[in-house]
Amino acid sequence: MTHKIDNGMPARPLDSVSARPATRSGGEREAPVAAAPAADSLRLTGEATGVQALARELGEAPASFDAGRVDAIRAALADGSYRVDAQAVADRMLSLERDLHG
Repeated sequence: MTHKIDNGMPARPLDSVSARPATRSGGEREAPVAAAPAADSLRLTGEATGVQALARELGEAPASFDAGRVDAIRAALADGSYRVDAQAVADRMLSLERDLHG
């Protein structure tokens, strides 16, 4: 069994809806409303300031990595000779899990 849910009200076509924009109390507005003065403020704790300084230092420091090792791995991947040691990956995952969850 199906029922039409329309509350017994006839449907109104969209073109019968008023084209006048809705306004809040106080009537229509001709000019844009000015923004309220800023009242919010933010004060960082000493820890947050330290984290921010550390992030800035890390962003400015040159990345340190072994370019030779990266090139060797890239070449091994390209020629298909790179092999993943599944046992080593599993051991490191378990070690990380222990470190994170105690």
